[in-house]
Amino acid sequence: MKIATCIEDLRQTARRKVPRAFFDYADSGAYAEETLRANSADLKRLKLRQRVLIDVAARSTKAQILGAPAALPLVLAPVGLCGMQHGDGEILACRAAHEAGIPFTLSTMSICSIEDVAGAVKKPFWFQLYVMKDRGFIRSLVERAAAAKCSALVLTVDLQILGQRHKDLKNGMTVPPELTRIDNLLDIATKPAWALSVLRGKRKTFGNISGHVAGMENVNSLSTWVSGQFDAALNWKDVEWIAGLWGGKLILKGILDVEDARIAAKTGAAALVVSNHGGRQLDGAPSSISMLPKVADAVGSDIEVMFDGGIRSGQDVFRALALGARSCMSGRAYIYGLGAGGQAGVARAIEIVRNELDVAMALTGTKSVGDIGRDSLVL
Repeated sequence: MKIATCIEDLRQTARRKVPRAFFDYADSGAYAEETLRANSADLKRLKLRQRVLIDVAARSTKAQILGAPAALPLVLAPVGLCGMQHGDGEILACRAAHEAGIPFTLSTMSICSIEDVAGAVKKPFWFQLYVMKDRGFIRSLVERAAAAKCSALVLTVDLQILGQRHKDLKNGMTVPPELTRIDNLLDIATKPAWALSVLRGKRKTFGNISGHVAGMENVNSLSTWVSGQFDAALNWKDVEWIAGLWGGKLILKGILDVEDARIAAKTGAAALVVSNHGGRQLDGAPSSISMLPKVADAVGSDIEVMFDGGIRSGQDVFRALALGARSCMSGRAYIYGLGAGGQAGVARAIEIVRNELDVAMALTGTKSVGDIGRDSLVL
């Protein structure tokens, strides 16, 4: 992985190593992908303010995230199906995050279960929750996360229904992959290293769901259950209910509107994440970075503000911090690393972002991440 000098290098390697259906699942967005592209494009339009002859020898990327120390202001975001990018992908990504000194977030739609990951790592991780119609199952998920000593619950609030992702439909993406399709079979046949890693993995389907819901043991019924379970009736009262069940640090992920941010700040949640689900839900929505300063200004210090959407470099982290985020979530960047090289690939992705952030800080005359502000950009 040392030959990878940027996240795009990892992306191209993952494209070669991971079957098309699973690479596209992580890489693509909803509908025409306008919001997916805007996330990255709008970040790149923000220019860093170059400063010179400032002593930055003692600079540090260390940060506080939800009151806990982190090596840099970065969290590995929840991404479904990590175990289909590489066998035991959730465990490997969590280990890489912990070794790098940053949090990892396990998705509800993970391949390895909460218990699988908790039994394979030595530190607490975060758990991301999708609210489904079966509230008894949701209660059990929260209880399982608490039993696994997860240190934060990330409630995703922007997936009441699923935005259409054209490539998933065209690829016939299933978990595990449907080998009755000749194109999928031929694709997998050209990727023996991937196939071997997945075959050796603990699980081949959704670990948090399969075996925990009566009658949902095979892939077809499981997939049907999942697609019909996202709840369009989800509302702020449900947030209150979940907060009461959880009792610990709660993060609301998917806030993209000032009015919603003000409501979120009154829920007692520890943090909100300015996010449009990586451009995978409402296509045509504004980029996350375009809404970040408005949300940050609206809530002030009432709630910790995090950012998600288009982070592909340390410079992007710097840009988000400058516009009001305390820390950033990144999903695709580490997923490319996972597909490219397992745990070592994730570690390399984190290292790339950290090194880029460090250089950006040095060349903008910034000694600590807390010093990054709007005057760090050319606006």
